[in-house]
Amino acid sequence: MSRPLKIAVAGLGTVGVGTLKVLETHARSLERRSGRPIAVSAVSARERDKKRPVSTDGLAWYDDAAVMAAEADAEVVVELIGGPDGIAKQVCEAAIAAGRHVVTANKALIAEHGTALARAAEAAGVSLSYEAAVAGGIPIVKALREGLAANGLSRVYGILNGTCNYILTNMRESGRSFDDVLEEAQRLGYAEADPGFDVDGIDAAHKLAILAALAFGCEVDFAAVHVEGIRRVSPLDIRFADELGYRIKLLGIAALTNGELEQRVHPCMVPVQAPIASVEGVFNAVVADGDFVDTLMQEGRGAGEGPTASAVVADLVDIARGYATPTFAIPAAELRRLAPASMQRHWGAYYVRLIVVDRPGVFADIAAAMRDFDVSMESVLQHGRDPGETVSVVMTTHETEEAAMTGTIQAIESLDAVVEPPCLIRIESFAPPAARE
Repeated sequence: MSRPLKIAVAGLGTVGVGTLKVLETHARSLERRSGRPIAVSAVSARERDKKRPVSTDGLAWYDDAAVMAAEADAEVVVELIGGPDGIAKQVCEAAIAAGRHVVTANKALIAEHGTALARAAEAAGVSLSYEAAVAGGIPIVKALREGLAANGLSRVYGILNGTCNYILTNMRESGRSFDDVLEEAQRLGYAEADPGFDVDGIDAAHKLAILAALAFGCEVDFAAVHVEGIRRVSPLDIRFADELGYRIKLLGIAALTNGELEQRVHPCMVPVQAPIASVEGVFNAVVADGDFVDTLMQEGRGAGEGPTASAVVADLVDIARGYATPTFAIPAAELRRLAPASMQRHWGAYYVRLIVVDRPGVFADIAAAMRDFDVSMESVLQHGRDPGETVSVVMTTHETEEAAMTGTIQAIESLDAVVEPPCLIRIESFAPPAARE
């Protein structure tokens, strides 16, 4: 029998337990696919005596995961602790220094330290693998790094957080408020007790920074991602979006714009006929625009024990086979440092919802503010009249520069008749690349 690939697992939470389950359930088929058995030799977790649905009998136990990474009888260290710094980072650094391959599901770690870790891993002659860090069970890392290697990519975007997609889907289907649906998501386990990491867009931004590095051969630059969450999206916006032929999605979008890297996470109005508009519930989807494949979309579950563990084990199979590729598709020394594109120079169309006092002259004042910043209105919606009371007014604009839109919104917000801060959501058409001849 071939020598087994011995692995040490740091972290026995949901994904750690799931990884052990997958390795046990599919041991024989994984051996056939890998050409050798994959065997867990050591584990580390905060609570040794905690009851778990998998057995750790016969495995070396380490109370200090970093010591395990440096000393365990293992070729691979699997880091499933989480967080961008602290013990998770120490585990990966210790494993690389000891000449061990690293597999991680830690998107925050890769987004914030991926370039440095990639350089260290390549210098040590080991792999740094992270399929599970982005979009759970969707094999998007392998797709961008290998499957689409023949393409020059112009844009990559997607629904990168299942919690936000679940909330927006259920707000649309039920008409309930963000707070009500968030509370339900927490009860069902789709959202954490402190949901800010998800609903404020940070989780999606971590994943987007990784996708951008893969797609464009650049250093990971999480700090340059423009981030907005979904807290301000209301049932009213969702109803107006439906009337206008859109779905509201929290999207991460990365593109090369005039040699600069555009990275942004925010709610978007997406045409209902766009394939990504139909991705609902806790599902994720990632779309890549390439010069030879045109547009490719992958959809699947983006989190949870099974999908994430599946991605972890896929990386282990590659290592067991002896398959190696640079962390971000090209050698780390060749990763470009791209200048970030200014969000104020973003060009696009916009949805604006206003709450105004219904009185003569209001539209004239709004139109004057738009005229002053050279912003052109495409459509306007107002249902009914209630003179002297507040009403909702919705406008969509033709494409314009974000700086002009920012100035327009500030001018409109200063009007006496506008009683709440305007709600602004960017409209994304996602026109496909021109067909190749």
